[in-house]
Amino acid sequence: MTYQDSGNSWFLAQLKPNCANIVDKNLKRQGFQTFLPLEDETRRHNGKFITGTRPLFPGYIFVAFDVTQGLWRKVNSTFGITRLVSFGKRPAAVPQDLVSQLMLRCDAEGKLSQPKRPFKPGDKVTLTKGPFANFVAEIEKIEADRRTWVLMEIMSRQTRVDIGADQPQLL
Repeated sequence: MTYQDSGNSWFLAQLKPNCANIVDKNLKRQGFQTFLPLEDETRRHNGKFITGTRPLFPGYIFVAFDVTQGLWRKVNSTFGITRLVSFGKRPAAVPQDLVSQLMLRCDAEGKLSQPKRPFKPGDKVTLTKGPFANFVAEIEKIEADRRTWVLMEIMSRQTRVDIGADQPQLL
């Protein structure tokens, strides 16, 4: 994801519930550049764990336009948008550095990539995927084939669990 600077600034639009994809398509169809950062999410649904993506900032999307041309009224009237975040009568621009840094951390589809950190035995981590998502564990051993063994407290006992290399995140 890159941003071509053509006098445009980034603004934040508040969305109606469950309208992120619709708004993204509608704004792009009108010629606006949008940015909807996404992140992985593991949640339980009908007794199963499902991994998918969700917006990093639920209910909001970044949109770039030139405020001096009055295009913000066009954005405000786009189907699915509640309003542009404003202070006073005009929309408030989001700092360019904030949007640039977010874009650098995202892939081409806007999905936020977690920085790869080398783990070592004894590190406290939070599991990010699978049936133990959001559990805190301690890394016990990392094997050459990227298998990671962690110790977790389950039912008041230390339990050794094998997890994938992409599951832990440092606390």
